[in-house]
Amino acid sequence: MTLKTLAIVLATISGLAGASLVAAQAADAVRIRGTVVALAGSTLTVKTREGVTDAIALGQGWKISGVAKAAAEDIKQGDFLGIASVSKADGGSGALEVVIFPAALKGTGEGDRPWDLEPNSRMTNGTVADVTEIAGRTVTLTYDNGQKKQIAIPQTTPVVTFAPATPADLKPGAVVFVNAERGSDGTLTASRVVVGTNGIAPPM
Repeated sequence: MTLKTLAIVLATISGLAGASLVAAQAADAVRIRGTVVALAGSTLTVKTREGVTDAIALGQGWKISGVAKAAAEDIKQGDFLGIASVSKADGGSGALEVVIFPAALKGTGEGDRPWDLEPNSRMTNGTVADVTEIAGRTVTLTYDNGQKKQIAIPQTTPVVTFAPATPADLKPGAVVFVNAERGSDGTLTASRVVVGTNGIAPPM
């Protein structure tokens, strides 16, 4: 291999690596909480809880879910939950909200990660290994090949499950939660919208 050929190969590898890095950095996850301003075609405009108005491009075949009220007493061993929580002063974690996933969505987003519902909150998606009633209802979630987290659920904690919804539910003023991606050009895109239905707002 000549020096010229080697230089071309190295430049190509460098270019591919750079392109991969750019692609990885091209979209940032953004969680949007707010109320619907309008739905026009495949563009959903939302006024966020921060007071900003964002336009979200909904991808082809996008999905919509509603939420229905549930209760901590509905939770049983083997259920798959998503719980936003914060650390308690006396140790452990206290739930800010709970989503009981339908069986068909078991495993969705499994794991424990930082969340932005409140400062220093985390989101844990996992399977219920145990439910106790000592000083209130507490669940132990398992995730990521055996990791465990115990979370207390105060009686005031919103507990919901997913329910059917249609684009017609995205009327002005409806409360929504959207997991979106912001591209390098600032454009927001999403493939799913969770909308409040029957007076129940998405608590996540």
